[in-house]
Amino acid sequence: MSDKIQHINPDGLYKNPAFSQVVTTQGNGKTIYIGGQDAVNAQGEVVGKGDITGQTEQVMKNLQTALSACGATFENIVKLSIYLVQGQDLYRGFQVSQKYFGNLTNPPVISVLIVAGLANPDFLVEIDATAFIPEQ
Repeated sequence: MSDKIQHINPDGLYKNPAFSQVVTTQGNGKTIYIGGQDAVNAQGEVVGKGDITGQTEQVMKNLQTALSACGATFENIVKLSIYLVQGQDLYRGFQVSQKYFGNLTNPPVISVLIVAGLANPDFLVEIDATAFIPEQ
């Protein structure tokens, strides 16, 4: 069995360049589960209070740090769950994330959930991720 990640966008489902419809992983490798990342820096300070753009930037930096700690990159992400506080502009947050995801050949599957609030009332967005690194 070969180790691989396969991105599938089957006929009959909408094909969007920003996300894949299905991702499968097969074989030996390392699966990485990254808990919900909020706009908190290494000192525990909330970054970008009241600013979805600033908060999304910090969340993406946190994801990058977590991935790097595991020897992974954004290319290895297979699933994202994005929790956005009701009333926030998804498009503004999406624009920021494209710096990190915009050049991916195979983007991850993504779920976006609009929520009433997050653990801290200052948080506007939270993202968790699953990544997979096939054995070489």
